[in-house]
Amino acid sequence: MTADNASAGLPHDKTQVVIVGGGPVGIGLAIELGQRGIHCTLVERHREPQPIPKGQNLTQRTMEHFHFWGAEAALRAARTIPPEYGIGGLTAHGTLLGPYHYDWLQRELVRPYYFTANERLPQYATEAVLRARAAQLPTVRVLYGWTAEDVRVDGDTVFAEVAETGGEGRRVIEGRYLVGCDGSRSRVRAQAGITQTLSDHDRMMVLLVFRSEGLHQLLSRYPGKSYYNVLQPELDGYWKFFGRVDLGSTWFFHAPVPPGTTRDNFDFTRYLQEAVGAEFDVDFQHIGFWDLRFAIADTYRAGPVFIAGDAAHSHPPYGGYGVNTGFEDARNLGWKLAATLQGWGGEALLDSYDAERRPVFASTARDFIARAIDIDRDFLRAHDPDRDRPAFEQAWNARSSGAVGEVQSFEPHYEGSPVVQPAPDAKAGACSAVGSHSFQARAGHHLAPAALTDGRNVFEALGTGFTLLAFGARDEDVDALADAAKAAGLPLTVLRDSAEGERQRYGAALVLVRPDQFVAWAGDGLVGADQARQLVATVQGAEALVAA
Repeated sequence: MTADNASAGLPHDKTQVVIVGGGPVGIGLAIELGQRGIHCTLVERHREPQPIPKGQNLTQRTMEHFHFWGAEAALRAARTIPPEYGIGGLTAHGTLLGPYHYDWLQRELVRPYYFTANERLPQYATEAVLRARAAQLPTVRVLYGWTAEDVRVDGDTVFAEVAETGGEGRRVIEGRYLVGCDGSRSRVRAQAGITQTLSDHDRMMVLLVFRSEGLHQLLSRYPGKSYYNVLQPELDGYWKFFGRVDLGSTWFFHAPVPPGTTRDNFDFTRYLQEAVGAEFDVDFQHIGFWDLRFAIADTYRAGPVFIAGDAAHSHPPYGGYGVNTGFEDARNLGWKLAATLQGWGGEALLDSYDAERRPVFASTARDFIARAIDIDRDFLRAHDPDRDRPAFEQAWNARSSGAVGEVQSFEPHYEGSPVVQPAPDAKAGACSAVGSHSFQARAGHHLAPAALTDGRNVFEALGTGFTLLAFGARDEDVDALADAAKAAGLPLTVLRDSAEGERQRYGAALVLVRPDQFVAWAGDGLVGADQARQLVATVQGAEALVAA
């Protein structure tokens, strides 16, 4: 990608960060940057959010993002389903109304480890909330109804040539960095020369959106459930999956269909009714198709160009990981771009975006989504109630209790990150989605909430930059870190309190927390000013200081 003179006569705008793609990840990134005083321009081809109900599960961690983006209350007010319908689900064998089913997706079990509760609403409603929040930030400029047709790099400057969708307007936007949040068929990724590794499951999938009050009545026997997946032997481990959109009326459904299926040559009503095990009314609102596959970019960065969300990674919509993973990309990359533009973050900090986020997605795809498909396939091949009912029921009960294979916890973390400082006696780690939830403050892991003496939660007292939790710490250690941070230009909020109550659970007198609420370092003390300077240099990605 090199600059040319083809667009020299077009109107020319300047900004710090250009964001291509204004779905939830792109708008979230714009808010993250804008709140940090970074000027950014977001380019989105659709003037309005698209009414396809995907990305509905918003986890506790994602709601922490909305809290810090100043949009939590607005998001909760926009929900389309009452709070008692959380993000819980049900797994059934054969049909939804059959005798074999158990609770699934019980993410409320990890609620104590996060500051906020989960939420759920269609992606288009989430986007509307984010658009409203972005409009409140003077540092964020949005171009809805514009398409980025060309992305070029000239030295340390990026150029995006954009065109008005369905119109004649054209202009060039110049920035220091550019982030492609433009979906799984990302033009930015392609023009940046970033390749992908694909894992194709050779399955054609259908996405149906439909209205049915009858289905709501049939499933009223399962109160409080929002998601329902059906295991059938002929699908060989792949799901028929239902989800609520609006309570009582609107649903989405995705499942494998035969190759060559079109809107007109397949009986979708019968397909739905076979999965449920009863007839009910169906009024289709949308019928679409997609290929079931995993894709991950081979790097998330090419010079001043980055990719995030589906542009960087995509996977089957199993387990509600997709949009939440994209939001975490935005938080991770946003503060690092801001740090670099503000002069206190080094190149190693920008490189750590790829080093942290790419292995976490690879682990999510491998250890949770693909593994779940394999486990279901093995179960269906081995157990059949028509062939051996007692053996099937024994195995089914084992599944429902969680005793199937090795239980793994979804706890994305950045152990082994180049900008995280582990304890001297810690085992060598690697960034992964497999972990364990703990109230203990561990380098590379998400900070758990805790009550302060004044009644606030730690999360309500965190600064916008780094925060040093000093709970019963020695004054000389606190001062050494504060002085090192000041000398390096690292923004640091010091939060002092006693080491009592819930704060004891951190297991450390000093906890250095990153702007994205991950622990950068935890310990009981420092050995002097040199260690404090080295720690600050590590977490800010200052390679020259680290080398020194």
